[in-house]
Amino acid sequence: MKFDLNNKNALVTGGSSGIGKAIAETLNSQGATVYVIDLNENESNTALGISTITTDITNLDTLKEALKEVPDQIDLLINNAGIGFVGNVEQTEEEDFDRLYQVNVKGVFNCIKAVLPRMKVKGGAIINMASIVSHVAVNNRFAYTMTKGAVHAMTFAIAKDYIHEGIRCNSVSPARVHTPFVDDYLKKNYPGNEQEMFENLSETQPIGRMGKPEEVANLVLYLCSDEASFITGSDFPIDGGFVKLNGN
Repeated sequence: MKFDLNNKNALVTGGSSGIGKAIAETLNSQGATVYVIDLNENESNTALGISTITTDITNLDTLKEALKEVPDQIDLLINNAGIGFVGNVEQTEEEDFDRLYQVNVKGVFNCIKAVLPRMKVKGGAIINMASIVSHVAVNNRFAYTMTKGAVHAMTFAIAKDYIHEGIRCNSVSPARVHTPFVDDYLKKNYPGNEQEMFENLSETQPIGRMGKPEEVANLVLYLCSDEASFITGSDFPIDGGFVKLNGN
């Protein structure tokens, strides 16, 4: 069977909702034993046999203590947890900048730092969730762009440093993906006008719609699998043509 993950142990951060939940479910469906790291537990994950470790990835000591609940050998690490912020540099306060850095950058660092010793015996794959904003400028995403640019760059550094340990590291850069976060954002900021704004946001992708969490999850599955064993140090936009086709 292609994309077979049987006998693989996987950690998915932010795996209780949205893209992370789709990733956890997809890896589980292909035979991996999946452990979600999140601040919240999702009952549907539990029903599938996916264990949730509730911890804060911004604190390395707390994270290491929580990871005592998972097997010694980790084969797959998906750094998906992240938060967003809308605003240019003038609209971004220092606490906003620090909060995004703590989760989106330091959180990725902490997870890699904690998990790498568990991968070095047999090798493994690390997938970091970057974004199209690490490739192209998007209005009013200053702090978020900073964090995803850092994730993009860290991916290459990890891939270079650990290639001889049998560890592959790649990143995925989605454009807009229809998740509960999008619906909540529209409800909060455009009450009564949600559908029109949803359509406007969808049309910014040349393909004419937002992505689906399952589509991102399928790309992550491929990069985790042995079928992608020749791929490391690469970033994969999944963006409906946003990066290359906008303006054409």
